[in-house]
Amino acid sequence: MTRSYPDTLAAPIVRELVVKKSRFIARIAPVRSVDEAEAVIAAVRRQYWDARHNCTAMVTGLAGDQARSSDDGEPSGTAGMPMLEVLRRRGLTDVVAVVTRYFGGVKLGAGGLIRAYSTAVSEALDEAALLHRRELLEARVEVPHGEAGRIDNALRDWAAAHGSTFGDVAYGASASFTLWIPSADRDALVDDVAALSAGALSPVFGNTRVVDVPA
Repeated sequence: MTRSYPDTLAAPIVRELVVKKSRFIARIAPVRSVDEAEAVIAAVRRQYWDARHNCTAMVTGLAGDQARSSDDGEPSGTAGMPMLEVLRRRGLTDVVAVVTRYFGGVKLGAGGLIRAYSTAVSEALDEAALLHRRELLEARVEVPHGEAGRIDNALRDWAAAHGSTFGDVAYGASASFTLWIPSADRDALVDDVAALSAGALSPVFGNTRVVDVPA
């Protein structure tokens, strides 16, 4: 059975929410480690140095098994943890969220803060481009240069139709195309490559690895 993994973000997203004159600026970014997440947090704090709060939440690790959050001076449990819960509910990992608050002069209360911080993250994620993480099998197809253009187009179409991703292309004595495919589609690729090449070509399979695929 193929293991499933949490999704991540394709690119950073920034969105602003105003609640009773307080500005909540949510920045959510993909990261590859806790250190990279801390660097994002530090950069936001430098950018918004005059803000009253820069609250944070992060989920890291391939399985999403590492998490941290900070209320950064807000009442305990009203900022970082609600932000973290949104990330977890969305099934994300390798992501950091920073919500900057500029106080507008009206106190929101604990419930209002929880709603504001969680909504800021949630609405930003509504606009974010996601990447699905899949355990895929490497398949390499060696193609004579004269056939490279035709096979290239056909393999890209095949990848798009089979939940696969098109990897590197290398040119040497022949053109070498790399695809990352679901293991269940191995036989289908063999058959389709044979059909494309009148039986002249056959993919060579390598290892499986976790690959980010556009949602």
